[in-house]
Order: sequence, then structure tokens, then C-alpha cells
Amino acid sequence: MGGTRAGEWLRKIEYVPLPSQARFHRSTARFKGFSGPIGSGKSQALCQEAIKLSYLNPGRTGLLGAPTYPMLRDATQATLLEILTRNQIPYELNKAENVLTFKDTGSRVLFRAVEEFERLRGTNLAWFGLDELTYTQEEAWVILEGRLRDPEAKRLCGFAVWTPKGYDWVYRRFLADRVEGYEVIIASPFENRYLLARVPDFYERLKRSYDPKFYRQEVLGEYLDIHGSLVYWAFRRSEHVQACGLRSDLPLLWALDFNVDPMCSIVAQTDGETVWVLEEIVLSRATTAEACEEFLARFPQHRAGVVVYGDASGGYGKTTGASDYQIIRECLRRAGYEKVSFRVPRANPPVRERVGLVNAKLGSAAGDKRLFISPRCRELIKDLEEVTYKPDSTVIDKEKDPRRTHLSDALGYLLWQEFRARAPVGERSERLL
Repeated sequence: MGGTRAGEWLRKIEYVPLPSQARFHRSTARFKGFSGPIGSGKSQALCQEAIKLSYLNPGRTGLLGAPTYPMLRDATQATLLEILTRNQIPYELNKAENVLTFKDTGSRVLFRAVEEFERLRGTNLAWFGLDELTYTQEEAWVILEGRLRDPEAKRLCGFAVWTPKGYDWVYRRFLADRVEGYEVIIASPFENRYLLARVPDFYERLKRSYDPKFYRQEVLGEYLDIHGSLVYWAFRRSEHVQACGLRSDLPLLWALDFNVDPMCSIVAQTDGETVWVLEEIVLSRATTAEACEEFLARFPQHRAGVVVYGDASGGYGKTTGASDYQIIRECLRRAGYEKVSFRVPRANPPVRERVGLVNAKLGSAAGDKRLFISPRCRELIKDLEEVTYKPDSTVIDKEKDPRRTHLSDALGYLLWQEFRARAPVGERSERLL
């Protein structure tokens, strides 16, 4: 049933959205996304949103796209036409131009495959929606953002739906480094009661067919390194990133990785077996003295004192002058820190064992989680999500991105000194500063 009210078109549609779909439709963000596993109703949400915006913007033009033309034709377009036909919404489809026009409102929907994204330039849009965004190049999204500029539109909106595909540009833009004006709704696994009513064993079948990681990505909707090269595979942003408050009764644990660009360190505290990473310090082309200045700017005094950890190489003097740890000791002394100690090994721990200890703190075999990171530590979080091994090896790739690995290394040095399995008394060969 259709009609008008105060210049707006009304159209009744048979649609009872799932909770995550309802949140997606309620969102008023200029750019919004719907991330979910297979069977979570993403295509339905995409097409329902397209219909809603077509009626909110009578007479204006929107675009509905998918990565390739076959996907656009067989999935996205087919879903939209099925909804329109079932609800007796009058439309006209020009197959030659791939344009649909709503007879009620005169609104137009351009159907476009976005694999050739340069062809997307041109007409101003009131809205656009993309299916399977993780299979789309970022340039296509950026071009469409620039086309969202119809001055007569009542509601400008760009939206998309997708299944997670690792730590790609979609993850960074919508979740990790969310751009202002963006919002993402994440659907819960097994939420689609309609699907389960029709095919009760749908997910169980997939569990038998998929390997564990692929099942977690496709069925549980998790973001993870599907190819198995992720170093810190136990890290989960949703579980391990938590607000961390400074405690005055516990010492500051300052762990450094001595690298000129960037010079990196973390500041943490431990409470029994649990580690809380409070801050990260990342400085471009900085000296050890400059790292000290930044530490003291953030923590001018702390009555419980400071324990310093880090790379064994920092204990050796340069060609001339003091070692890194001697510089730190002197800077803290001049600042009035009375309780300062150093826990630095004579030689760096084996990489495999250090990485294993980080993963064990993130989640032990018994299910215990003993490592939490403040959301302020954005570069450390990126390390834990993005640092990988070189192909077909157990060597950490330090060349792919020069900013990666340093903060996670610093964290590993701290955990190694505090929580590694200890050798019996008399059998330790390392010397601590």
C-alpha cells in the first residue's frame, strides 16, 4: 500500500528485521556498514536500506553496486527485485542502461559493478550502497564518497555490507581507525532465526565443511588472519582492548625497543598474573634522551617507582658515550625518581619463546586471559593484529611495514622477564642489569 504524507511517500513493506538489521537501519551515520557472517541477512539489509532511501529522496538518484557484474546481477539485483515484486512496489527496469525507476517517487537506482571504479565518476548521488565491500577496491568507495553530493537530497548516505576478510582496508576504515561520520553494525552469529527455522543444521554443516579459521571468519564473522601467518594469533580486539587505569600503588613497567625511527616503548602495570598496558610512546627519529623526556612528560612522578625492560642491545655503549640504559638511569635520577630498577637480559630471548609467551598471556590453553591493552595504544594494537611471519617460515616479517613489530617486541621483553618459566636455582646463565 502506498501514499503520501506531508510531501513524503509511504509504502508498506513486509519485513521484520533481525536485531542487527534494525540497528543498521536506525543508524543516521553518513557512512555506515553492516558486518556479519554468512546467513546474517546482509543482502536483505542492503536492499531494504536502498528502498528506504529511494523513498526518503523522491526523484533523486542512488547507486547499488557489487564487486562484479555477475555478483550484482545474480545476488544484489535479484534480491532487490524479489523484495519489490513480493511487496507489489511498482517499478520499471531499463535493462539496457541497468537503471531501475520507482513509479511512486520517480527515484532512480543505478546498478553498477564497481570493479572498473573509474567509470563511477559522474552524476551526483543522493545515496549509494555496496554489496560484499571486502571484495571491492578502496578506490571505488572513495570515488563514490565524492559523488555523494546531491544538493536536493533529503538524506545523504553511503552504506555497505560485507563478510569479514582479515585486516583489510574495510576493517581499518570502519573499525580500527574509524573515520569521523562512520558507524558499523556487527551482526551476531546464529542470529538469523528465519534461516535456522528453514535449515536447522545450516551452521553445523558448515562446521563440518570448514577448517577452524575459515569457520570463524565466515560463520562467526570474526576478523582474523585467515592465511595462518599472523604472529599474535590469540589477540582479539573485542576481548583484550579495555580501559586501563593507572594505579598509584603499583610500579610503572617501562619496556623499550631501541629503534631510531620509530623509537618505541610501552608503559604497563601488573597485578599478580595480569598485565595492563597503559600507554605507548612512539617517536619518529628520536634519541633515548628524547624518549625519556616524553616518558617524564606523561609520568613526572610515580611514588611506587619504575622498572625498566628492553632490548639487550641497549645495555651496550655506543662508539662513544653512555649506553641507552645509563641514559635512562640518569634522566630518571635527575627527575627525582627514587625507586628505579632494571630487568634486562644479557641476551635477547628466543623469538619463538617470547612470542609464545605473549600469546599465552592473551589466552592460555585453560582459557585464561591475562593481558589487556588500553585503547590509547593504537600502534601496539596494530602490531598484535597485523604482524606476520614471512611466507613459509617462522621468521617475523620486519620489512613489510617499518612501523610494525617494535611495540610488540617491547611487550615481549617485559613479559619474558616477568613471566617466563624459570630454570632451577643455579642453572640460569643470564645476567640482569
